[in-house]
Amino acid sequence: MNKTDLPQTIDEYIERFPPSVQEKLRLLRKTIKEAAPEASEKISYQMPTFYLYGNLVHFSATLNHIGFYPTPSGVEKFSDELKAYDTSKGTIRFPYEAELPLDLIKKIVEFRVKENIEKALKKQKREK
Repeated sequence: MNKTDLPQTIDEYIERFPPSVQEKLRLLRKTIKEAAPEASEKISYQMPTFYLYGNLVHFSATLNHIGFYPTPSGVEKFSDELKAYDTSKGTIRFPYEAELPLDLIKKIVEFRVKENIEKALKKQKREK
């Protein structure tokens, strides 16, 4: 696959999947946007990415699940609530046959927003 074949926008990324997967990806995107309205969107690491003072969260569609990547801290912080899902360092896997846990996703994104803002403020203070 050459670089011109890669999606340049999140819309292009989503459009590459079957309608049932597109629906879940759009719902996930909407939930992230609502939880982090100030974040910008881009493609990073060939995945949809939300950016606010650094990468906030990424997501992707795979053969068997939607991958959600809120960094290791986002997985650790909500580990009790994520017991029903397959997780690893920085990764949560949502199976296609299950409904997306939108309230939990929103809480994770809000946590990551707060974390990135705090990190940016600390960096700003150090630079003064």
